Amino acid sequence: MLDTEQIRRILPHRYPFLLVDRILEIDPGKSAVGLKNVTCNEPFFQGHWPHKSVMPAVLLLESMAQVAGV
Repeated sequence: MLDTEQIRRILPHRYPFLLVDRILEIDPGKSAVGLKNVTCNEPFFQGHWPHKSVMPAVLLLESMAQVAGV
């Protein structure tokens, strides 16, 4: 398991584009499980489908790529 500080040592991404808060599981070269705590105050919700908070798909893909990058 990795926390935010450990992830920041590995990935170059920083707020607001660090899209992984924790790594819960790692099986090197095979799989990983990451966690992002999303709140209604996230900057990407501003102006994206008003009154319907949906995380943009491109950011979902980016978060998966960041988990893979760990």
